Amino acid sequence: MSEKVSKDVKVHMKETQTIMELSQIIQSYDSEIILKKVVQGSVHEANLKSFLGLINLRLQEGDEIEVTCIGPDAAQALKEVETFLQP
Repeated sequence: MSEKVSKDVKVHMKETQTIMELSQIIQSYDSEIILKKVVQGSVHEANLKSFLGLINLRLQEGDEIEVTCIGPDAAQALKEVETFLQP
């Protein structure tokens, strides 16, 4: 059974962290992990497992994003993303 969880998260990454590192960390999860960011009134969405999508999202320190995880390990995946983005 698939589970769906969402949470608004403020991005706080250390200078040594990159979003690509997070993408590699979450590859082991079965859930789909979607990041949404509003830019000048438009919603931009990217699958965290897609490098191209992440590059286009252009996450920056202080961004407010919505993280949505859908799948059998959604809660664990959300916790992993939140822990990485808010060290």
